[in-house]
Amino acid sequence: MQIGIVGKPNVGKSTMFGAATMAPVEIANYPFTTIEPNKGVGYVRYECPCKQLGITCNPHNSLCINGTRMIPVDLLDVAGLVPDAWQGKGLGNKFLDDLRQADAFVNVVDASGSTNIEGIPGKLGEFDPTEDVTFLRNEIDCWMREIIKDGLGKIARAAKMNGSKPETILAERLAGLKVTEAQIKAALLKVPLDADPTKWDDDSLLRLTTEIRKLSKPMIIAMNKADIAPKENFDKLSALGEEAVPTMAETELALRKAEKAGLIEYVPGDASFKVKDGVKLNEGQQKALDYMNQNMAKFGGTGIQKCLEDAVYKTLDYIPVFPVEDESKLCDHFGRVLPDCHLVPRGSTAKDLAYRIHTDLGDKFIRAVNCRNHRTVGADYILEPGDIIRIVANK
Repeated sequence: MQIGIVGKPNVGKSTMFGAATMAPVEIANYPFTTIEPNKGVGYVRYECPCKQLGITCNPHNSLCINGTRMIPVDLLDVAGLVPDAWQGKGLGNKFLDDLRQADAFVNVVDASGSTNIEGIPGKLGEFDPTEDVTFLRNEIDCWMREIIKDGLGKIARAAKMNGSKPETILAERLAGLKVTEAQIKAALLKVPLDADPTKWDDDSLLRLTTEIRKLSKPMIIAMNKADIAPKENFDKLSALGEEAVPTMAETELALRKAEKAGLIEYVPGDASFKVKDGVKLNEGQQKALDYMNQNMAKFGGTGIQKCLEDAVYKTLDYIPVFPVEDESKLCDHFGRVLPDCHLVPRGSTAKDLAYRIHTDLGDKFIRAVNCRNHRTVGADYILEPGDIIRIVANK
């Protein structure tokens, strides 16, 4: 899974990425600070079965902190997009191409309304933050349309002769964007195209790519700079139809640095923090922490962790499952207890999980065992959040 952090320049994308991953990134108050995409790993939380079962786990592909499993997700921070990026403005085509493999987008928005559509700073509340969302949607939709159109004439003539279905042609054109034929079929039910692909026009293709984008690249809005944003801006952004979360990326980054420096006790996602016993703060540090504490109490935290978790668990609708090899000891062949946690789309089956672990396990699947109740289940068993599953396959 890969989550793309997107938006116009100078809204806090790289700050959010740095806070979520603690990866070193260049952060500055001017447009196009980021040119090459930043790649890193963030985490989403889930209650580890070890806490429920009263056992000690030995994680392999994830972390367990006091009974909370920290499950890794790939994050991608791309350069800021400006209007007409799909036409190449501001190196837009390059930046859009960086997003090809993203499963979902976190659209970071300046909820304070203090930067214009190109990311140039202005006065607080001077600009409408909803434009940040509507323009970005349009840029991605137009970009996808141009990918479909690239070389379409020759393909359309051949497809017309062969009688190829629209979804087949479109799936071929969008293959590099992790768009499935099922998603294209669902979009075509809402925006049907002429059976003759030589008659497809820009307007109908744009309406179609809008639907494809909604299905294949769902979006969540990070209402950043929430500590200085007018309340009416939250209301306007929340009315756009996307999941919207107030965030304070600068606060999250500062807290993580303070925790790393040994000044405070803070777990990402918590609604508060505590200054460590014996730590003496200067007046500036105390004032800054008081300000952060007040705003965290107002919003229930910095929102960064919630934003990632809403993107994974709500927007993408993924669930965590725990595969093991020994159902009695809940371990792998190295003896590691509850070693791995996989995020899978809701509705995935036991056989889907087998394929996700290894192709051979899927090809040679016999049955699975639900280790919580020790029941044997078949290939079509629908996985539940927190399931502990043993896959049985032919050697």
